[in-house]
Amino acid sequence: MRIVSLLPSATEICFALGAGEDVVGVTFECDYPAAARARRIVSTTALPEGLTPGEIDAVVRRKVAAGEDLYHLDAGALRELEPDVVITQDLCAVCAIDVTDVDEALAYLGCSAEVVSTDPHNLIEVLESIETIGKAIGRDATQLVDSLRTRLGMLAGGGGRVALLEWTDPPFAPGHWLPEMVTLAGGVNVLGAAGERSKAINWREVAAAKPEVVVSAPCGFGLDGATELTELLMGELPAGIPVWAVDANGYFARPGPRLVDGVEVLAAILQGKAPDPAIARRVR
Repeated sequence: MRIVSLLPSATEICFALGAGEDVVGVTFECDYPAAARARRIVSTTALPEGLTPGEIDAVVRRKVAAGEDLYHLDAGALRELEPDVVITQDLCAVCAIDVTDVDEALAYLGCSAEVVSTDPHNLIEVLESIETIGKAIGRDATQLVDSLRTRLGMLAGGGGRVALLEWTDPPFAPGHWLPEMVTLAGGVNVLGAAGERSKAINWREVAAAKPEVVVSAPCGFGLDGATELTELLMGELPAGIPVWAVDANGYFARPGPRLVDGVEVLAAILQGKAPDPAIARRVR
């Protein structure tokens, strides 16, 4: 089988299910596991490099409003790879190339690949999407999904009002599975709603939520980048409470197996334990 994955999370899932050798095409963002970087890139970003979070937000809003693409699909590479399965998404225009664009490209190329689209809005649906991908690529996902469910069931409550930020300029209240991650970790989520879209808010709303801890998880940023952005927020955040930065790119933003690691990190923070230093760093 020849698989083209247009989602970093789907790439991780394919490798986790033992189908890494079958993955022949990926996106420019597919960096985990490391072996994924050796696959041919078929999708790249349309955004300029070196933008600040505020500039990224402005460019994305402008392009979406104008109906412009945020990603470029290399149709030539797609044709040459001759995939049997193409995995994409229909959840977020900002996250990856849209399933409609993929369908149109395959039709234009005369490619008969099966298109598998995932659309998880919460953790249950994330686990179901792992099973869906497993069926599509001929791999049994039962053991992996059961192990993830078991780990989630072992978490002890930690308590505390948590303001998790999905973006920093402007601040975004989290959506989809992120509020649920806070709840499963034992916290009280005070911004955003589980299963809903993330939304822009202001710093007054963050303060009014009366958080006892702030977790900064800017979408697409690793731990170092998140730390740098979070350090810039000290004048905006409520005083006298802990502030943490996390590797949002690897453990919070991508709907794959490592979300469970993210929940475990949140639980450690709320329980006053030392979280994995490769995933979380205290900024204040």
